[in-house]
Formats: sequence, C-alpha cells, structure tokens
Amino acid sequence: MLVVLIGTVILHLLDLILLLISTSVNAWSTIQLKSYDLWNACTVKNGGYECTDVSSADWLQAVQGLMILATIFCLLSLIIFIWQLFTLNKGGRFFFTAIFQILSSLFVMSGAIIYTVMRPGVPEEGYSFGFAFVLAWLAFPLTLISGLIYIILRKKE
Repeated sequence: MLVVLIGTVILHLLDLILLLISTSVNAWSTIQLKSYDLWNACTVKNGGYECTDVSSADWLQAVQGLMILATIFCLLSLIIFIWQLFTLNKGGRFFFTAIFQILSSLFVMSGAIIYTVMRPGVPEEGYSFGFAFVLAWLAFPLTLISGLIYIILRKKE
C-alpha cells in the first residue's frame, strides 16, 4: 500500500511540475525567429531577445485563466490528498481529491484545445508548436489518470 501511495504522490507532483512549466515557459509556438507563449511574444534580434506583451485577445485570456486554474486545482488536490490521508476513515475513498484533480485535467485540456484552434500568428512555413504546448497536452492524460487513481484508491491502516 505504501508503494501505491508513494507512486500516486510522485505522479501528482509530476503533474504539478508539468503544469507549472507549461504555464510559465515561453515555448508554446514558434514561427522562424519569433516565439509565443501565454504571456509574451519574443523575437530574436541582434543575438538578443526582444519581448513584448501578447495581445489581449479573449481566447488567449481564456487559455491563461484555464492554465492557471488547472495549476491551482492540481496544487489544491495535492493539499487535500495529504489532509484526507490523515483525517479520512479507514476504507474511505479520496473522492474530494479526485474531483479537484479531474477538474484540473479538464481545465488544461480546454486551454490546450483553445490554443490549438486559435494559435497566434498565421500558420506558415516554419510554424511549430513548442515544448510547453506539448507538456500541457502531456499533463492532461497524466492528471486525468491521477484523478481516476484517487477514485479507486482506498485508505487502509
């Protein structure tokens, strides 16, 4: 049982790290010498970076909000899991933790879908999605699996 708990906590921490990185790193998409993230658009000029704030488009603000909510809900579910680990009765299930974790996975999925459909810039030659975008998509199934594990998991003494 201890191995399952440690594995679940490690998976949860991995989810949280993936969400933090994908929300904050400037690598959601690139077009030649320009890179975009949720907060800045950076261009390589004369060997240095010149960054400007991204547009205040409604879709981008929705992605920002959803990624922040996903990270917050993932962190809250970890805190709730630790709390339930000490207060839950024997044989109880971690439903409250699972709800927060599944909501986190739905938020990150929604944010990644919106970004996929509405991506900045015109798709042209040299356009590619960055590693932070891939990490966001990787965080979705891992967070969902973690939430489903919490539904199945029972507390034992």
